[in-house]
Amino acid sequence: MAKQISKPDFNEKENSDIEQEKYSEFPLVKINFILMGCSALMIILGFILIAGGSTDDNTFNPDVFSVTRTVIGPTIAFLGFVAMGVAIMWRKHKKD
Repeated sequence: MAKQISKPDFNEKENSDIEQEKYSEFPLVKINFILMGCSALMIILGFILIAGGSTDDNTFNPDVFSVTRTVIGPTIAFLGFVAMGVAIMWRKHKKD
């Protein structure tokens, strides 16, 4: 007769770890994509604020040096790029 080898019994915690491991096989999950979308919108908004109006050949537009175009727009775009890095590296914390 062939010798039967029984499977080891796993407790509940180990089974849930195995199921959780299958979920975390993907490097990016839904929350990462949501955060990346918000970051992309911040970057786009920053560049729109930087763009502003243009200067004609005959007249100078002093709005080129406005606070919105020189400080607020670049700051929002920079924060969007930083948020994009955070969104890519974001991991869901395990509850023990």
